[in-house]
Amino acid sequence: MASKDAASGGLKLNYKRTLTIGFAFFGILLLWQVYDLWCPPFLTELFKTAFGVTDEKQVQYLVGIMMAIDNLAALILLPIFGKLSDRTHTKIGKRMPFILVGTFVCAVAFPFIPVFFHFHNVVGTIAMMMIVLVFAMMYRNPAVALMPDMTPKPLRSKANGLINIMGYIGGAFATVVGMVFVLSKYLGTTEGAVDSWAYQNIWAVEAPFLIASVLMLISALVLFFNIKENRIAEEVKDEMALGEELSEAADKIDVDDERPMTKANKIMLFLILGAEFFWFMADNGVSTFLNNYVIYGLNGSSASTSLLTIVGGVGSVVGFIFGGLIAEKISRKYTVVLGLFLTLLSYVLWTVLTFAVGLSGAKIPMWLIVLWLVKGFGMSLVHVNSYPMVVELCSGKKIGAFTGYYYASSMAAQTITPVLLGALLLVPEFDWFLLPIYAGVCIVISITVFMFIKNVKTKKTSFKKGLEALDND
Repeated sequence: MASKDAASGGLKLNYKRTLTIGFAFFGILLLWQVYDLWCPPFLTELFKTAFGVTDEKQVQYLVGIMMAIDNLAALILLPIFGKLSDRTHTKIGKRMPFILVGTFVCAVAFPFIPVFFHFHNVVGTIAMMMIVLVFAMMYRNPAVALMPDMTPKPLRSKANGLINIMGYIGGAFATVVGMVFVLSKYLGTTEGAVDSWAYQNIWAVEAPFLIASVLMLISALVLFFNIKENRIAEEVKDEMALGEELSEAADKIDVDDERPMTKANKIMLFLILGAEFFWFMADNGVSTFLNNYVIYGLNGSSASTSLLTIVGGVGSVVGFIFGGLIAEKISRKYTVVLGLFLTLLSYVLWTVLTFAVGLSGAKIPMWLIVLWLVKGFGMSLVHVNSYPMVVELCSGKKIGAFTGYYYASSMAAQTITPVLLGALLLVPEFDWFLLPIYAGVCIVISITVFMFIKNVKTKKTSFKKGLEALDND
């Protein structure tokens, strides 16, 4: 059936297979949501006690450095694992060995992060964070590369939207767990007294990590038993070839092309990665310090952070659903630009309203919740279309490598932005209100770079619709 559809000029998205591949992204976002939500406050409390300080702002630069070291390792490892998986050939496929090994080690090491934190062991906490990072990078790149491995180029924005929805289900689950096991209740009961740490309720911080580990293992097993890489690659061979003909690259690429990139495609790649660097500078800068902003800037709790995260996730899911459809109408380029402008608008209004009405008397003001919804929708339009734009510029034999380039750009930003923003927070004139100003400046730069990308229009693709589109035989 796949060959017949391809020969007739029709392309259809295999929803069942795409959602199954999404289980890999479910595990990825579940892990990182728990990691990003809990590790910065862990490090803040550990460093405050270690250096004998009471002002959390005095140690934010150290928190930023530690989070940046993680990302620096990822910057190196993601392209390596991407290229290795491109060149790997086994009976279970080229991506699956990396996914299985990486997930298993992560699942074992992840629950030890709060254990070492609970007993006030700085070295142990950081060591477990590093182990998790290395093996998460082993499976992250190959897991993400599975989608373009099996999806023709014109359908990748829609497929990426479905996969991101699966990921955000994992992230939402993690935030709900975070609201149940409220971090601030754990941290605020002893005022950092070292002797009493071992007597606190360890399950308040251990449970989210254990739950995440179990679900990561389950998601990997679902993927392994349902996605047979080698068989599917043969089944979709004709559709992948047709997808190459309909791609939005500046210069067309053969499905098995291993020649160097053309100048036009290189320019497109560098511009996309450059713009991506700055929007991740903005997004990761805010997300890294968001929990600290709520806890220390608004005197709120991590449950309030979880509320913002869930609201942003709702906006993101809406964007993931419609991002591919919007791109069909106005192109991927202008869909990304639209998302960046919506994100910029949310940061500008966040800044203006902070000074206009203030934050006193309301831990999480309603207007901030609304802006988080807008920001979530805007950034989802960016993410759902930007990754397909990168892998649009390579053949099927280099998807892992180009996935590595995409994540290398994001990780470079996530290496720099926590350190830079943490250092800026040391300046006496700055306070937590710096977050939206910093992010807004980065988004402006990103939009400027992205506007130089060539907008390639191709002949209209014949997509399957209605009940025909659900035919997955």
